[in-house]
Amino acid sequence: MKSRSARRTVVGVCLTAVVALALTACGSSSSDASSGGLGVMNAGTLTVGMNLQFKPEMYLDEAGKPAGYDVDLLNKLATELGVKLDIQNLDFNGLIPGLQSKKFDMVSVGLTATDARKQVIDFSRGYVPYTSVLAVGQNDNSPATVETYNASGKIITALQGSSGEQLAKSTFPAASVKSFSEQNAALLEVATGRANGSVLEDYILAQYQKANPNQVKKAALPKPLDLSYGSWAVQKGNSTLQQKLDAFLCKAQNDGSLGQLYNKDFGVADFPAMPAGC
Repeated sequence: MKSRSARRTVVGVCLTAVVALALTACGSSSSDASSGGLGVMNAGTLTVGMNLQFKPEMYLDEAGKPAGYDVDLLNKLATELGVKLDIQNLDFNGLIPGLQSKKFDMVSVGLTATDARKQVIDFSRGYVPYTSVLAVGQNDNSPATVETYNASGKIITALQGSSGEQLAKSTFPAASVKSFSEQNAALLEVATGRANGSVLEDYILAQYQKANPNQVKKAALPKPLDLSYGSWAVQKGNSTLQQKLDAFLCKAQNDGSLGQLYNKDFGVADFPAMPAGC
């Protein structure tokens, strides 16, 4: 979400601490705790950790209810599995530790399946595509190249703990990368001239631009900074639920419903290509 960005997205705590937490949480496997043959902790309920601040992928609507692409997809999943959906909304940085300590069955926030994360949690196949871009100030007329911003004295912002943060560090190693706990705060730094750019998913930038016109724009780089896929996360070793999720996603990808939901919620005309293998 995600990375979830976002979404979208190495966890914002050090790996050593995450691994330590994982060791304390693995006295028994998730499969042993599964119920009803679905790999869930409580029979009849699918408990999902989310961070509902990434419109249109996942957010709280005007009535305060979960909405967006992830929520629509999870409701479809719950119906097919025959379970009740229980969404737990919390800070992004608490999602992976919460999954490890078995506060919920899965995380739906568009996490990128990085090698570091795979050490402590397991992932489904991709369910949401992300195109990462660089946002710059509305009046920034600098040459639209990575080299322009990859320089000493330049400041690039990103969401703390997201894959965008890691992408910013790897793409702009000569610049200073500043991380923020909220995506809007990272973009506000650019809008007010306190930073030169911000790395995030294109759809999150579009939402910010709609709410805050004439503040930031997408840098006209020759190509996106990255194209990746967000995945669902499950407790380490919970192959039962992981396989259920993969089967559901393959079905949704093949029958077109995955693309239909994406187009509806993201407001795009075309559904980006998804990973093969179904």
